[in-house]
Parts: sequence; C-alpha cells; structure tokens
Amino acid sequence: LQNVRIDPSSISFQMWKDIPVPFYLTVHFFEVLNPKQVLQGAKPVLSQRGPYVYREYRYKTNITFHDNDTVSYLEYRNLFFQPHLSNGTEDEYIVVPNILMMGAAVMMEKLPNFLKILLSGALAGLKQEAFMNRTVGEIMWGYEDPLIDAINMIVPGLIPFKGKFGLFIDFNNSDSGLFTVNTGMKNISQVHMVDSWNGLKKVNYWRSSQCNMINGTAGEMWPPFMSPTSLEFYSPDACRSMTLVYEQSGKFKGVPTYRFVAPKTLFANGTDYPPNEGFCPCLQSGIQNISTCRLNAPMFISHPHFYNADPSLVNAVEGLHPSKDQHGLFLDVHPMTGIPMNCSIKLQLNLYIKQVSGIVQTGKIKPVVLPLLWFAESGSIEGSVLKQFYTNLVLLPLVLDYLQYIFLGLSVPFIISAAVLVAMSKRSDSEKSSSAPARQSKAPSSSSETTPLLHDTDTPSQDDAEA
Repeated sequence: LQNVRIDPSSISFQMWKDIPVPFYLTVHFFEVLNPKQVLQGAKPVLSQRGPYVYREYRYKTNITFHDNDTVSYLEYRNLFFQPHLSNGTEDEYIVVPNILMMGAAVMMEKLPNFLKILLSGALAGLKQEAFMNRTVGEIMWGYEDPLIDAINMIVPGLIPFKGKFGLFIDFNNSDSGLFTVNTGMKNISQVHMVDSWNGLKKVNYWRSSQCNMINGTAGEMWPPFMSPTSLEFYSPDACRSMTLVYEQSGKFKGVPTYRFVAPKTLFANGTDYPPNEGFCPCLQSGIQNISTCRLNAPMFISHPHFYNADPSLVNAVEGLHPSKDQHGLFLDVHPMTGIPMNCSIKLQLNLYIKQVSGIVQTGKIKPVVLPLLWFAESGSIEGSVLKQFYTNLVLLPLVLDYLQYIFLGLSVPFIISAAVLVAMSKRSDSEKSSSAPARQSKAPSSSSETTPLLHDTDTPSQDDAEA
C-alpha cells in the first residue's frame, strides 16, 4: 500500500511524476467531398482521412505537498508528429467547414439583422466562404485569419481571443489546469482522488449542480483494491466528470485487469437519461454541447462516428460507420493497484452548422451536427516498466503462493513423523507400566523358599500334607 501513495519515497511516485508509458495522439479528419452541394441543401458526404499520429509526452511540474494530505501540480503535454506511423503528412490539404465563420454565424443568429448583414459584408470583403481548404497542420495548430479581428470589431467579445486559431492550439505545450489530489498518506482509499481543479470544488459550465461536480481522479491512476463496478475521472478536455462501467476481467501481457468502458448513458440526452439534462438539452442522444466551455462556439463532442448515438445523427451525413471495436473507448486497470495497463480514450469534435438569415455565405445549408475529426489518446505499459510491474505484482505474489503450498507439503511428513514418535513414546510408557505388577507377583514365591515366616495363610503346611 505504501508504494501506491503519492509520496517521493514510494515506488510509483516517479511513474506518477513523469509518466513512462508511451502515449500517442491519433487524429482522423472528416473531409467534406461535396461542399458546393451542401450549400444548396444536400446531405454532406464525408471521407475519413488519416490517421495523423503524434507521440505524446507528459510530465508534472509545480508539485507542492500540502498539510491536508493533498498535493497540487500542473501537467504538461508535448506532441511530436510521427510520419512513420501516419497515413499522410501535416502538409496535406483537407476541405472542412470554415469553423470560425460558420461558428460565428450560428452564434449571431439571434442578434439584430443589421449586425448579421454587416458581418456578411465583411465576410465578402475578406473572401470568406462556408468551407475552406486548409492543411492538417493549420487546422491542428493554428493559422492567421483576418476574420478574427473583423468579428471582434463587429461584435466585441464574441470570439474572446486574438492571433491564430487552431483546434489543438491549446493542447500542445500547455497544461491541463492546476489539479489538487489526495496523496493517500492518511487514507489509502482516497489516493489520486481530485480535491480541486484550478482551485474549484465544482465547475460552472453546466445547468445542474450534479453535472458541475468534480468527481473521481485526474484520469491517470485510481485507488487500490478496485471493485468491478465503475470508475470516475474529471476530464478538462470534456469539461466534465465521466463515469466508466466495468465490462469484463482479463489480462494484459500476463497482468490481471478490469476493463471499463463508456456506458450508453454517457452522452445520452435528458429525455433518455434525466441526470444528463444539465449537460445538454439536446434533441438526440449521443452528443454533448460543449459551447459553454469552448468560447460559446456551437461545438459538440460524441463518440467517433456517432457510436452509441441516435441513428438520426449517423443518417444526417454519409460516410460514417460506427463500430465498438474501432470507436469505443476503454481502460484496462490493474485492480490491486489502480494503475492503468492499457487504455484508449476516444472523442469526436462536431460543429453545428445551418443557414443563418442575413449571412448569405451560409447558403441553404440544412441544420446538421457535422463531424470535424475524432481523436484517440492511447497508451500501454511496456518494456522495463511492464517487466518490473509483472515481477513485483504478479510473479512475486505467485511465487509466495507456491511457497505456501510447498511449505505445507513439506510440513505434512514432519507432522506425520511427529505423530508416530508421540504414538511410539506413549506405547513404550504403556509397556513399562504393565511390566511392573508382573515382577511384583513373582517376589513372594521367591521369598517362600528362604523365608517361611511369609507363607500365605491359605498355603497348606507340611503336617497337613502328610495327613
């Protein structure tokens, strides 16, 4: 138990501080094959591109231990493109929705018409269209766009940032917020459980107190002696706590594991699962509106290819093929220590687009939750770390178990030998006690030949015999 606590002297501390597991970020884009037809009201036809794979390195800084059995830290992520693992390069062009323009159009839908007409004129002057042809690198890590300044000039504060815009611009070389978690020094059942995030005990993104709760761990390790029920973690990327449920027991390279997966209720709407009403008053189950934590843009998250979602979302576009094996997320955790052995967390980013009156660039686009990309963060313990883990937590306990049986087997002959010796000792004592009265009965006859005074009164005298 001492080795799973967050303590500089524990075996797992260095693993917790600088995660030795090789993590990979795998990104698949959805290219729109018929942008002109979509502008006229046609169903979008999508083609999946990629994967584009990045090696992910994680490390913790500003580690500060507190008196109340907690420790706070910042965890940074660095990503490096892996051409040999990817199907394509970052220089490839892909046709996707003009995220800034279409997002701003939907955000301005309820504003006065003169503002929308003003924006439409600015868009025409900047030659902005509903769809854009950008490189993978630009969409991921950002590109300069004069539209940002134009929108901020027309509607100040609508887009609260300046400079480059990219979907993963805040994902690389940045931290995921200040986590404060329990060390488990006083109560091992609370180790890794989140005490606060960015100083908050709960967030304020959602419409119910339950949905705003920060539950579980930071998603890296869990308390030991896990039960095959469920686990929770707080995800800054999803802006919420997530609960996974136990699916099955198994082994990862010889190490026993519990597999946890996403329940169908994870992204269900409030109608299908009332506790989720605070997340998303969505018409369909399977998506979650994250606009409140993503600059108010009409962004939604879901499982890749709308896996486990309402069929209407899948049927609204062409080119999606949801599959549990390819698109379901999972965590394989060693139940005794709470350490993940193998995991793959998968999410999809979607943009809600539609025709907005007054903004001619939106054409006749029918309302649709359009997939932009899906990504997976995956990693598994391997190499020397796996060997050490297997030796200390699988092989050693197994050897100790065998030794118990060996010692038990060896003790049986000793027990039998001891029992035989005890029995023989008792038998010897019994024989000695039975031989003592026999010797005493012979003594009078021996003395009658030499000591006539000890004759038995019942023995006849010589005179009686002669008579």
